[in-house]
Amino acid sequence: MSDFLAALGLVFVIEGLIFAAFPAHGKKALESVLNTPPATLRLIGLGSAIVGLVIVWAVRG
Repeated sequence: MSDFLAALGLVFVIEGLIFAAFPAHGKKALESVLNTPPATLRLIGLGSAIVGLVIVWAVRG
């Protein structure tokens, strides 16, 4: 559970840094997400989850 919480914390750090360093680009990215069809977002989310799983599997192997 501690590994999960550490990973979740890192996600917040990375996303926070992006919005702090590049707020205009962050807003553009959010607008782009709003204009993307749901099916495309599902595919991107599934792909990201699979890549994340592979990375965790390779590191923790």
